[in-house]
Order: sequence, then C-alpha cells, then structure tokens
Amino acid sequence: MSMPDTVVAEQVVAYREAICAALDDELTSDPDVLFFGEDVASAGGVFKTNDGLVERHGAERVFNTPICENAFIGVALGMSVNGSRPVVEIMFSDFLPTAADALICELPKFRYMSGGQTAVPVTIRSMGGASGRFGTQHSATGESWFIQFPGLRVATASTPAGIYAVLRAAIRDDNPTLVIEHKGLFNRRGPLVRGSEQVAEIGKADVLRAGEDVTIVATLLMAHRAAEAAERLAADGVSVELIDPRWLRPFDWDTVLGSVARTGRLLVVEEQVHHGGWGSSLISRVATEGIALREKPRALSLPEGQLIAYSPELEDALLPGVDDVVAAVREVVGA
Repeated sequence: MSMPDTVVAEQVVAYREAICAALDDELTSDPDVLFFGEDVASAGGVFKTNDGLVERHGAERVFNTPICENAFIGVALGMSVNGSRPVVEIMFSDFLPTAADALICELPKFRYMSGGQTAVPVTIRSMGGASGRFGTQHSATGESWFIQFPGLRVATASTPAGIYAVLRAAIRDDNPTLVIEHKGLFNRRGPLVRGSEQVAEIGKADVLRAGEDVTIVATLLMAHRAAEAAERLAADGVSVELIDPRWLRPFDWDTVLGSVARTGRLLVVEEQVHHGGWGSSLISRVATEGIALREKPRALSLPEGQLIAYSPELEDALLPGVDDVVAAVREVVGA
C-alpha cells in the first residue's frame, strides 16, 4: 500500500527528470512497485529517464529485460495478479504492436474474466514522437492505437508536472495503464512540486490556458506548439483556451465539451493521422452531442499516406508547426 511521501518544494526540472521523480517516489512509497524493461537499469536508461533508480532501489526492483515486449508485459501481468505493481518501459512506442496480445487480449480483459476477483495494476511507459531524427520506425506517438479497448487506460502529458502527476496516478491505479511520453519533450523544463498531493485525478484534463474565442485540444509536443501559437495570437487580441486532455481513455468529456460549447470553436492538434484517433472521436462527439459551433471544427494532424522521414527537413515539414496552428486559428475565428 502506498504511503504518503515528503513534499518537495517547487523546482524547475526537465520532463525526463519529472518522469524519474515519479518513478522514484512510487518505488519509495510502495514496496510492491517494481520497474523493468530494456536497458532501464543501464546508465539511467536510454533516454536518461531512470537515472539513479537502480542505485537507490536495488537490482531486485529495477532491472533489465531481454528485447521481447510481449513476453515481459505478460510477466508483468502475472506479477500484478500476485500482489506486485509492475511498471514496464517500452523503449519506442513503435514497438507496442509487438506486444499486442498482452496489451489487447490479456491486460484489459483479465480483471473482467476473473469476475473482478483480481486487480491488474500494470503501468506501461512508452516513448513516442518525432522531432528526434529517429526515422520512420522509431518516431510514432502511438497515442490513439489502444483507446478502443475497454479495461485499458491510455494517458499522455505535455509538461513535467503533468507527466509526474499522471505517472504516479497510473502506478497507483488497480487497472492497466499505457502512458505515452514524448522524446521531443525530454529536455523541456517546467515547474514541479513533488508529493502525493500532486497525483493526478484519473480522467481529468488539464486546462493549460484559459480563453474565450477558440478551444484548442492538443497533446504532447503539439501542446507546446499550440501554447506558443496562443501567445502570438494573444498579441492580436485572439483569446485561446488550450486543453491537454492527459487521459485519452477515460476522456474528460465534461471539461473539453464544456469549453467547446462556451467558445463555439474547436481546433484539434495531434501528432498522428486524424483518421481513427482521439481527435476524430472528439469532433464526432461534438457533432453527436449537437453542440452549436460558430465555425466548423478543424484538425491539424499528420498528412495521410506519408511516413515520418529521417531527413530533418522532411520530418520538420511533416509535423504541424506553430505557424500552422496560428493560421488555423485565424481561419476559425476569422481574424
């Protein structure tokens, strides 16, 4: 059982440091938490998100695995139904489909198939996203791939405080949760207060900026680009409400739809193709709820039929940028 931990005064930390802080605090507060994956105990992990964890908590609780995603997520399932709370790291989100059996057929369904007799407190952390020049097989976010499966929570967060809060909530929850982090955010810095009171509410979005003229809903790196666009637009008198949904399943419909109903305008910004993703689900929900809009909703997404390139110029051209967000908002508000 988790115990309260010491509150640490606000610090400015990198996104990667906030991830490490969340893992450290949960390993410290709950002896049932384990952490394993590919190279997680080697020199602080490939992306340095796990720095010092094996030294502080020991090789029995923080350890490396072979490259076999489906197998060690399956092992995590077995551990979880026997009293442990395993956290598993998948180095690149692109390889989540190699664990499809565990992620689709096992983790989300096990609690249901046991008639509620067992909990499945497994957290899967995975690193996604372009902008790092990793090429087409190592740059997908994967954020919407698994939102169709009841029983599996899917979370993202765009800020150090957000990822800290979401990750701690995921580890404490008795349901399996997939947490997508973004490689392009690892060095981004922001304020963080550590402590149990900072644990996120599951299914609650984060309103990053209040506004009146248009609602932008954006995840991960796109939330930062939308925030920069909102600053530029504010100078011209356009008021943007920016929401980071954090939880893609369960989605915070009340907060997001309430904002859209108030502003009457919606722009979705996502680093994935629009078809079949959370952005298209949101626009569908706005339509089916009959929310009256002043303008048709817009979506900035990855173009259909194109793959993320290794070339920096091609990769940059593919992703929605700040100028794209500004132009889309101007179109929506008629400015």
